[in-house]
Amino acid sequence: MKSFQNHKISPEHTSLTVEDYLKQVLHCSGRQIQKLTRQKGIFLNGKPAFLQRQLKANDTLRVLLLEDTSYGVEPEPGDIDILYEDEQVLVLNKPPYQLVHPTGQTTGGTLANHLAYHLRERGILSIVRAVHRLDRETSGCIIFAKDSRSQFLLEEQLKARTLKRTYWALVQGVPQPPSGTIAAPIGPHPNSPNRRAISTKGEEAVTHYQTVRTFAATSLLELVLDTGRTHQIRVHLAHLGYPIIGDRMYGSRSPLISRQALHAVSVSFEQLSTKEPITVTAPLPDDFARILATHTTPYR
Repeated sequence: MKSFQNHKISPEHTSLTVEDYLKQVLHCSGRQIQKLTRQKGIFLNGKPAFLQRQLKANDTLRVLLLEDTSYGVEPEPGDIDILYEDEQVLVLNKPPYQLVHPTGQTTGGTLANHLAYHLRERGILSIVRAVHRLDRETSGCIIFAKDSRSQFLLEEQLKARTLKRTYWALVQGVPQPPSGTIAAPIGPHPNSPNRRAISTKGEEAVTHYQTVRTFAATSLLELVLDTGRTHQIRVHLAHLGYPIIGDRMYGSRSPLISRQALHAVSVSFEQLSTKEPITVTAPLPDDFARILATHTTPYR
């Protein structure tokens, strides 16, 4: 029996054709698109889709789930830190300064390259599928699905907000109130293609924060995401007036750390087979732990 996955088209993708969406958003290769076409595996709003048809907001693209024939990236030897694994899911601890996937001129040395090698050594053929994203400088938990069906189910948990991502951030200042919710839409920056900004025309973005500790001029915050926009935590905290320490794009450099002090401390989700709640925690990396060790006298 064939399995399909539905994709609701968001406003940011309305200028794409069906073929563009398959390549750029779903990361389908030209060969995979040919296979989907031959197997009549692409439907737009319930009807067979032409590849050059332009997408509109709220369209539904229904795509056949194909069996994996490659890893999607070049397998490359390298260390990976597995925090959790079952038949469908892997949770890795991403070190800071490492990309999750190849992008731009960087084709190797990423977490995906190393995971592909690890899977190949174990005789597992599976496209490397990251369920969510982490910036290059951000460390901590990141979830990978072992097959397209598991990816779809985990993405459904993301949409339903039963998959939770929790972060720790060290920020400038002492937030008032000490806990709250930041609900401010995020869109492209008007002057810089690499940045994001608060925009009334942006996509919904919701971040919950709770102060864990406060010091003389800094605070340790715990943050939970309802949405996963690019740079969401960094943009929201800067917008609130408490930029992350070391964030050169939305704040300023810091002598305390050479990157943004942001760590994906845990992920929680339903195990796909048993529905058992799973929480996976990543230890603080050395640079983040050193900052907290120097702040030996919290104010609260």
